[in-house]
Amino acid sequence: MPGYRSRRYQRNNPDDPSRRDFMRAVGCAALTTTSIVSTVWDLRMVNAAVLDKMSLKTPPPYKALVCIFMFGGNDANNLIVPTDSRFADYTSIRGVVGLPAGAALSLDALNTGTNTYGIHPSCQGTRNDVNGVAQTTGLRRLFNEGKAAVVTNVGTLAFPMNRATYLNGTVPKPIQLFSHSDQQLQWQTSVPDKPSRTGWGGRCADLLYSMNRQPIALNDATVSMALSLAGANTFEVGNVVNGFNVNTTGAVALTNLSATQKTALQDILNMSIQHPNLQESTFASITDRAIDGADLINTAIGATSAANYWQMPFQNTGLGNQLKMIARLIQARNYSDASLGSMNSVRQIFFCSIGGYDLHSQQVNLANTTSGNHANLLTELSEGIYSFQKAMEQLGLADNVVSFTMSDFSRAMQPNGDGTDHAWGSHHLVVGGSGGGTGCVKGQNFYGTFPTLQLGGPDDSINNTGRWIPSTSVDQYSATLARWFGVTNGDIPTVFPNVNRFATSDLGFMNNSVPASKSTLPPIREIDATPVLTSE
Repeated sequence: MPGYRSRRYQRNNPDDPSRRDFMRAVGCAALTTTSIVSTVWDLRMVNAAVLDKMSLKTPPPYKALVCIFMFGGNDANNLIVPTDSRFADYTSIRGVVGLPAGAALSLDALNTGTNTYGIHPSCQGTRNDVNGVAQTTGLRRLFNEGKAAVVTNVGTLAFPMNRATYLNGTVPKPIQLFSHSDQQLQWQTSVPDKPSRTGWGGRCADLLYSMNRQPIALNDATVSMALSLAGANTFEVGNVVNGFNVNTTGAVALTNLSATQKTALQDILNMSIQHPNLQESTFASITDRAIDGADLINTAIGATSAANYWQMPFQNTGLGNQLKMIARLIQARNYSDASLGSMNSVRQIFFCSIGGYDLHSQQVNLANTTSGNHANLLTELSEGIYSFQKAMEQLGLADNVVSFTMSDFSRAMQPNGDGTDHAWGSHHLVVGGSGGGTGCVKGQNFYGTFPTLQLGGPDDSINNTGRWIPSTSVDQYSATLARWFGVTNGDIPTVFPNVNRFATSDLGFMNNSVPASKSTLPPIREIDATPVLTSE
């Protein structure tokens, strides 16, 4: 329709005073639902995003974070198992759900000294590559090649805590410990001591999304920096940026509309974009951009539609298909179309998930504890991550893309029949890089402190059932990833407001994790330019 694009651009002009006023009003309205301190963080982030766009001139290398959330609470006690003398402690507590001696596959860690560890046997497999050649696959191989790291006993913490401070209540605990919904939210927000309406991925995107816009990118990106394969989530919610949902076959586009209906819808959007009511015009603009974004994505991923495109095929599982689509989106990161818009992504954040980990019963097959529901979930996780890592290597992006796990919590060390109950501190995996100690992930290493496997011991919390008190906070784990992604030292406390309560905000598992560019945020001031609302 003639003149439509120019009219939309006029409405989205960041110098439009009415638009700036609307954004300020939104910021002030937040005072009614969140704390004043939280709103100050929000305003600082919007300010920083604008200043980033003005100050950063040299296009930085592409980077992506891929969050893999294991919903339900993964039993990390059976994922990573000590295989030295502590295995006796493991066996005595785990009982009928424990792995038998020799079942855990050895991890050739470089930094654990005389302490040795193994990984669940489901984390190694054998599959054929695209040429039909059998390959050893899985997380064990990635770890031993230096492409994966283990971060031990991570969990939600408002402050550092030990058994004494937990029991006497002198240190505040995270809100609603052991609750699925609350702990899922706190992992995604990294704010365990108050409600937060934004996730840490979204706050990173608020600071960095201008990298996907001119003059840093060749063209302004049409699609959000934050893309979800698992539907709506808090992790990717920011104040400026929100997630764009994609399914495993592509973006959800308008279907079953006749040409007349599409024209009518576009006419309605055109009129609404020009409406003086800012809420109506902004909603129409976002809807229009979402339609454009879906068309752009579905065109851009066409290059990877062939069944034999990936050298290590993805398995046809829920997680496998999500990670396959993420790989396709990453391959299309530079796609541009004169009529549809541009991907032009310098930074991207992805969210995908796998559910079913809440195994209060039937976690293992009691006749063979290396098999069962948990083993099947770990196979899906391991094979999905392996194929994804090989896809990044195929694209030449192994050192540009990092995948990492999160979960509600771990499970109690002491079993509940053939299952386990909710617990707390958990072990997590960070995967990426080319291996050999020079990749983006300092792989083949353990980070953090492994818990003492003793009921009622120094790391146990409630009821003496092996619900380990985390020795590493979600803030520290996430801040290490965010710093590699491009969040500066000065901005880390903006994204992670509690991180300075802990000894370090960098656990060291990422190479080149300290950026060389800008330091601290400027003082809060009136915002002269408002970031353009996109389909985000």
